[in-house]
Amino acid sequence: MEETLNKKYSEITINKKWKKMLSAFLIGASLLTLTGCHGSRALPDFTPPADFDTTKNFEITFWAKNDTNKNQTDVYKKAIADFESLYPNIKVNMKLYTDYNRIFNDVITNIATGTTPNVCITYPDHIATYMTGKNTVVPLDDLFVNEKYGLGGNSLLFDGPTQEEIVPQFLSECVLEGQHYAIPYMRSTECCYINRDYVEKLGYTLPDVLTWDFIWEVSEAATAKNADGTFALNGQNVMIPFIYKSTDNMMIQFLKQQEADYSTPEGDIGLFNDTTEAFLYEIADHVESGAFSTFKISSYPANFLNAGQCVFAIDSTAGATWMGADAPLSDISEDAFVDFETEVRMVPQIDPENPQMISQGPSICVFNKADPQEVLASWLFAQYLLTDEVQIGYARTEGYLPVTLKAQESPSYQDYLARSGEDNGTHYAIKLDASKLLLSHTGDTFVTPVFNGSASLRNAAGQLIENVSTSVRRHETVDDAYMEQLYADVTALYRLDQKDIATNGKQALGPLPGAAVLLLLALSLSWLLILLYVLSDFVKKRKKH
Repeated sequence: MEETLNKKYSEITINKKWKKMLSAFLIGASLLTLTGCHGSRALPDFTPPADFDTTKNFEITFWAKNDTNKNQTDVYKKAIADFESLYPNIKVNMKLYTDYNRIFNDVITNIATGTTPNVCITYPDHIATYMTGKNTVVPLDDLFVNEKYGLGGNSLLFDGPTQEEIVPQFLSECVLEGQHYAIPYMRSTECCYINRDYVEKLGYTLPDVLTWDFIWEVSEAATAKNADGTFALNGQNVMIPFIYKSTDNMMIQFLKQQEADYSTPEGDIGLFNDTTEAFLYEIADHVESGAFSTFKISSYPANFLNAGQCVFAIDSTAGATWMGADAPLSDISEDAFVDFETEVRMVPQIDPENPQMISQGPSICVFNKADPQEVLASWLFAQYLLTDEVQIGYARTEGYLPVTLKAQESPSYQDYLARSGEDNGTHYAIKLDASKLLLSHTGDTFVTPVFNGSASLRNAAGQLIENVSTSVRRHETVDDAYMEQLYADVTALYRLDQKDIATNGKQALGPLPGAAVLLLLALSLSWLLILLYVLSDFVKKRKKH
């Protein structure tokens, strides 16, 4: 009897110890997960190996964006195949996304589990957030100048560009906290695609450089209607004279042209100023008259432009293949197309003599790993994406510009530009006009300061325009009280008033990725259930005794 009791007591003791260990483990795991959502497991500083180990096999992952453009996918596939033939011990696995924000969300989620890709096409704004994890992203300055494997290195098995052969303005966009954390991949800007026939029908002459006053005046004139309610300009029931695809760029470029505050490199926010408010009131007036709308409200500018339902459509130069009466890519039916002469101009300016246009486009970052050889393999592939064949091949798919002077000045690319208008595919005239626009105005481009939270600030800039436009369409009153509440709402939505010690006083992150939120909720629920189980078990045992 005594032996049975002792055995029973031992089982109870072991069971209690096991439960304590389980609870401690779960608490630790939960804390690690919670911490991991804003940082990563620590990795050592990356030091480039003296030599690349060709006897060891490496499998690296490459995350890239593709707008369902098969030609872009083919460029990536060929680049990977050609690279693997040069380095047979490196296998590259590609994962394609249709949206940069999805890449951003997945990277943030994977930082917590140490499963980031090796090479990623992304934006500097996003990289600034990736860097909140210790040693997550590899600083590239030492790799740039590495004699063997750096830019133009003597041990490379391909003809890559030297650092001097990368367009300086584009390379400078990849500097964060005083170091290069990326290399540029492709560059674009915004431009205005115009129905020239409509401008002249309204009695105006299209200038070489658009101004905001000109666009607003012509757009208002285009709202005139016939007695039957159709629009006088096109005889249709639909006419939105001026549509802007990216309202964040709209606000940012206007503030830059006005020399108004937006943000500082340290993360101080100046978006909510008098110039911003005056611009929002002006936008509200033109929304009310029907002269202006946005992509989020109405849909793609190209759809309206190509159907003769728009005069000025502002979108990326990279979207040029969707624009114009002969656009090779379009989301409308052939019978909806209207024949017209398409012109390409810079975005509207305040001072035509000193134009300001945003530089945008993806960059390439390399993620740190425990094995420096794996990182070096990743760096070799990232560099290969800067070779002439890849750069020119990708630029031909849309209105992107190669980021290297080596590619831009090559006979192959110059021949491509010279054949503008030969066909409506590879040499589609509007696409090449858009490329030439950026090529001739690279010196007039600018970028916004990059810091942890700058992506949220960018979203907030566009949200101001979207909210005002939506409110006007709902017949809400837009006045001083409205503006005050708008600023408060947008500030709260993107957490622009929050500081985070972990980010050295810079703006905190925007909303967590959905996957991270679900993970936290699941962990919280699991922990609650465990506590309820332990409590229930404790009560039962108390009753027995």
